[in-house]
Amino acid sequence: MSSYDDTTPLAREVAELTRRRIALADSSLPVPAATRIITVANQKGGVGKTTSTVNLAAALAQAGARVLVIDLDPQGNASTALGVEHRADTPSVYDVIIGDTPMIDVVQSSPEFPGLACIPATIHLAGAEIELVSLVAREQRLRTALENFLDQTDERYHYVFIDCPPSLGLLTINAFVAAREVLIPIQCEYYALEGLSQLLDNIKLIQRHLNPKLAVSTILLTMYDARTNLANQVVEEVRSHFPKEVLTTVIPRSVRISEAPSYGQSVISYDGNSPGSISYREAAAEIARRSAA
Repeated sequence: MSSYDDTTPLAREVAELTRRRIALADSSLPVPAATRIITVANQKGGVGKTTSTVNLAAALAQAGARVLVIDLDPQGNASTALGVEHRADTPSVYDVIIGDTPMIDVVQSSPEFPGLACIPATIHLAGAEIELVSLVAREQRLRTALENFLDQTDERYHYVFIDCPPSLGLLTINAFVAAREVLIPIQCEYYALEGLSQLLDNIKLIQRHLNPKLAVSTILLTMYDARTNLANQVVEEVRSHFPKEVLTTVIPRSVRISEAPSYGQSVISYDGNSPGSISYREAAAEIARRSAA
């Protein structure tokens, strides 16, 4: 009798992971006709916002898209995870928003994948909220800079992801005004929907007064633990509230996802065969196949 039993839970899990990996390898992703600008936002901290920004961007770049990540979070975690320089003296998104430096002068190529670039954040961004208050067209500064950049670059970007700070201040407002789509990560934990109504109300205000083309196109469920009833209840609740926006793919809790940034990598390049990496690649494929809102 064979010592390998393909009926055990572990064996079934390995087989399912292999099937998903093969399905991803056999598929090609469409690229959008026009640049999709997606702001990733949730004022709740610790929901996987930066992690999702970085890994979705890396997954799309791995699939052949040209992707730009704009790091608008003063902590600079997206810059770290994409392996780009963001010391205090590095030209950054702060210089673009406050100092009118052209984006083309601060953009860096990420070593992760060809076609993946990042506009880094530095510690100077922490004071930008206060400095923006006195500037002309303070809510429009990122949009103006991004539009100029996309007009100037030789190669067209298919996606721009904007990673927001976990607050609803002027930096996040700039991100909403610059984008066409909002992606909201929601963790599969207690109080998952707490604060979401406030975020949606703020998005409606932006739509009404500053950016009528903005829409919540995508909700991504993160930190999912299939072993808990709570996680499954949260998935059902979010899907019932937002049936069109929620992706089919859920992102599992994963040590590999957590480890990757400390190596200056996304989980896509850090461990491409891990469940976390495969889930982000599946989520990226769903986003690519959905038309922009």
